[in-house]
This record gives sequence, C-alpha cells and structure tokens, in this order.
Amino acid sequence: MSQHIEIEFKNLLKENEFRQLIDYFHIGTSNFKSQKNHYFDTFEFHLKNLDSALRIREKNGCYELTLKQPATEGLLETNQDISKETAYAFLNQNTFPEGEIQQLIIECGVNPKDFTCFGTLKTDRYEFPYKEGLLVLDHSSYVNQEDFELEYEVTDAKAGKENFLTLLETLQIPERETENKVKRFYRAKFQE
Repeated sequence: MSQHIEIEFKNLLKENEFRQLIDYFHIGTSNFKSQKNHYFDTFEFHLKNLDSALRIREKNGCYELTLKQPATEGLLETNQDISKETAYAFLNQNTFPEGEIQQLIIECGVNPKDFTCFGTLKTDRYEFPYKEGLLVLDHSSYVNQEDFELEYEVTDAKAGKENFLTLLETLQIPERETENKVKRFYRAKFQE
C-alpha cells in the first residue's frame, strides 16, 4: 500500500486542441497506452457523498485498487496492488479486496459488502515529465461518449498552476472548469 497527496490541474480539450498538443510535444500516437478505470460505490453513493472515490485501475496486466479522499490540499490517494483474481472477484461478485483500503472504508462508516461496480472508463494516455511535474494527455471513452483532457500532476500547487496556465496561454487553449473523470463518468451514466 502507498499513500500520497495528489495535486493536479485539469483542462478539458476539444479534439483539435488535443491534436495541437500532440504536435507541439512531438508525440507519436503509438506512445499512448491504454488503461481502464472500474468505478465502485454503494447504491446510496456513500463515497461520493464524502467527496471520495474508489476504483480499480487495470493497466499493462496489473491491477491497482485506489481510494481518493479529500485532503487539506489536493486529494489523499491510497493505492493497493491486487491480483487479477482479486480484481475480478470485486468486479463480478462484489467481494471487496482485503487490506488497508478496506480498513479505511470501514473507518468511513461504510460496509465493504455494500459496494458495486457502476462501470468502466477506458483511457488512452501519454504522460511525460514537464517542468516540475508530470503532464498527461488523455483520450477517454465511457457511456457512449468520449472526451479529451490535459492533466498536470505536481507537488507544488503554486508553481504547478503557473506552469499549467502558461502552457494553455502559449497554445491559446482556453481554461475550462473541469470535473475529474469519476464525476464525468457518473454524470454521463446517470443522465442516460
């Protein structure tokens, strides 16, 4: 298990702006790697109501359970590697993986047996170091729609925001209010 504070800036992009960034940074489309995020909550949305989120990320044949919770600055992200069998037991039989995240869920007053998978968001992602952080280009598909996004993960919020806004300004991409992926997924899922 690992924990860290996640500080990131996000901006939804139009497809042409996404292509502009690919050209600007000379990225080959073969450099993008696919991953899937499987999102979980209770039917009463206990985690959502706590401004938290739970997912399994499936990437390169590996599975990671992640709980995101509010922190003073950014989000506290707790990660736990799990086996394929454990991931599939949670996905298909609602068998919550044992470990630290299960304990954190119990501490939040939520019964791990109440969780279900609400669906999957597939992302083609390219990430690379940029100034003092990690720049991420995402093309995501979920609930019969797709979006394009630029993320910038940093450890220093002030410098990170300045670098992020400068990049957007340089490429004449407007800053847009951007919800995180899980919120966009749930909005699309429950507006069907």
